[in-house]
Amino acid sequence: MAPVGSLTMISLTYFGVHLAFILPPILVLGWLARRRPDAWWGERPLSGLGIIVVLALVYTTPWTNHLIPRGVWWYGEGVVIATVWHTPIEEYLFFALQPVLTAFWLFQVPVIADRPLSIRLSHRLLGVAGGAALAGVGWLLTDTASTYYLGWLLLWAGPVFAIQWGFGLTYLWELRRSLLVAVAVPTVYLWLVDWIALERGVWAISETHTIGFAPLGVPVEELLFFLVTNLFVVQGIVMYMWLLECREDVPSLTDARGRLGAGSDER
Repeated sequence: MAPVGSLTMISLTYFGVHLAFILPPILVLGWLARRRPDAWWGERPLSGLGIIVVLALVYTTPWTNHLIPRGVWWYGEGVVIATVWHTPIEEYLFFALQPVLTAFWLFQVPVIADRPLSIRLSHRLLGVAGGAALAGVGWLLTDTASTYYLGWLLLWAGPVFAIQWGFGLTYLWELRRSLLVAVAVPTVYLWLVDWIALERGVWAISETHTIGFAPLGVPVEELLFFLVTNLFVVQGIVMYMWLLECREDVPSLTDARGRLGAGSDER
């Protein structure tokens, strides 16, 4: 029996987590982004967010449906509405809501620098190698029960980082201080939400499939999950905006021909 005053005494469902902790900051941050003239808003950042949400749903669905039936984590009795495949519908909803939450915070602190798309090949190869190395380490860790969650997390994250770092490692490194702010705030917030959900029994993490290091009661694998996924979102949108800005600065072939024709007429 849980002690009096424990958070586990308070009933909370997975959908309740969304209502209490995810949707309110989304609404506030979205409202602020629309009203603040120096925030990102409009077709460009929102289209980038839309792409990220679709990719998150497509890429994360097989991963969770592999880990849940193997007992890496599970959900409390009566805390989810329904399950599709092995995953609660609230989890699928979270796949969409987390990118929105993180992106709306990013929109408050736009991260961009004036740099052309050209990056040294060695830097691109370094970025790809870094992501591939993470995936390789993850693959090795999946062979051991205690590192199973960590291994699959790194194996899952590595290909995404390889693509992102291969495209824009130099650009991301130049913006590292701004990226730290954009990533750190939603990550720490989601760590807190995760801790509350774990304490109240909304979900539980297997001790067998984790290394046993749990700062403040949250397994380190969970901490890394939110850090990694927020990096996905922030890096993806920042590079998307960078790509659009650079393409806008490059004159089209039609414009170039028009300027050449005007020059000939003047002569």
